[in-house]
Amino acid sequence: MFACTFFGHRDCPASIRPKLRAALTELIEEQGVDRFYVGQQGNFDAVARGVLRELAETYPHIRYSVVLERLPGERRDGGDLSDTIFPEELEGAPPRWAISRRNEWMLERSDFVVTWITDKVQ
Repeated sequence: MFACTFFGHRDCPASIRPKLRAALTELIEEQGVDRFYVGQQGNFDAVARGVLRELAETYPHIRYSVVLERLPGERRDGGDLSDTIFPEELEGAPPRWAISRRNEWMLERSDFVVTWITDKVQ
């Protein structure tokens, strides 16, 4: 089957949720995508993760993972890490390059990329 990853600006309105869900549903149903990799750096990643969590209930054959750029420290908030992975190849990545290397790892394993960009210059 096929894999998909996500790249986008941190600032992303929750209003994209229906369009994102429709795009992912099409990838699952029409393109045979059954594996998804998502980061954790901003609202776009959070919206994608939420949509994937919902879609996994409707399409139990799909799998998604939040790909960590570094090993998590001790969590005091009791946050759920059950949908996360930390690729072995990232173990020695210097902190400055961890996100970039994680993104390369996701891209190398994906057949499709879903993006969200804004035209706002910062």
